Amino acid sequence: MDEDRIMTGKHEKPDFAKHLVNLASQRLGTMVLEVSDDFFAEAKRMLQDSEPVFLPDEYDDHGKWMDGWESRRRRKPGHDSTVIQLGARGVIRGVEIDTRHFTGNYPPQASLQGVDPHSGFNNSSEKWEELIPVSDLGPDQQHYFPINNNRAFSHLRLNIFPDGGIARLRVYGEPLPRWSEIDGSQMLELSSIALGGRIAGYNDAHYGMPWVILTPGRGINMGDGWETRRRREPGHDWILVRLGATAEIKKIEVDTAHFKGNYPDRCSIQASKMGIETDDELALAADAWSELLAPQKLSMDHQHFYQKQQLTNLGPVNCVRLNIFPDGGISRLRIYGRPQF
Repeated sequence: MDEDRIMTGKHEKPDFAKHLVNLASQRLGTMVLEVSDDFFAEAKRMLQDSEPVFLPDEYDDHGKWMDGWESRRRRKPGHDSTVIQLGARGVIRGVEIDTRHFTGNYPPQASLQGVDPHSGFNNSSEKWEELIPVSDLGPDQQHYFPINNNRAFSHLRLNIFPDGGIARLRVYGEPLPRWSEIDGSQMLELSSIALGGRIAGYNDAHYGMPWVILTPGRGINMGDGWETRRRREPGHDWILVRLGATAEIKKIEVDTAHFKGNYPDRCSIQASKMGIETDDELALAADAWSELLAPQKLSMDHQHFYQKQQLTNLGPVNCVRLNIFPDGGISRLRIYGRPQF
């Protein structure tokens, strides 16, 4: 493949890996459906959100314990593969295939295919579409592949040639639910990744992963959220969210779970109905958006709920910007409304 399609080693992360949703995240419900072989390490380990680790003295009944998916040494023709169902269907903008800590046991090559069945999934009858052709991998490094395909996918097949270990598979993209299968007459959490919500930008994200503020459940610890560095200059920090659908906002939740000595002093929310602007264009326009929620005092480690009577009636909107003053950490943000199509 063309060398400019892959970045490896300790290069700066590409833009798609900085704030787009990891559609293959275990926390979103991504599942391994099939695997040809995972004798040394279960395939589901490569879906973890944590960074891979190496434990020098850790062994199990099958041999050296590895933090990822590892098949046995292949002694016959062919190659190994695994099929996963993404936790969120979406348009894939980039993929990370990570071989960290796999040195003498990494696969020399890999490829990736996708499919988006409208009914029950059947691997043997699906018409798989190539997303990454057979491509070279190196040992103990992160490999990034940009994807130029505007179709949505719900299932992926990762092929490794001929065998070996993958520490992590991360699939960065824009969630796109099938709205025909969702009851839009109800009040819905339109910021949710499952309903197409995603982070469109932020001014700082020194700690944590910004996109996790849109995931289900409360944060499990202080690292499970979006946190900015300590601000030493005037101003405030912000994060921009595209909602999964246009709606009049009826309810908001801002959760500072586990943030105690580092929660923001206050927050406010601006909103607007935008067109097909790029994320960069949204970020530039957001300063002028109207205020949906006036500045509110926040408390540490607490769920803050704001009802309709506390919100300005801006009519239908599809983008919001959460402002925090002056800096700090937010565990979850939830925006509720009834979708309008």
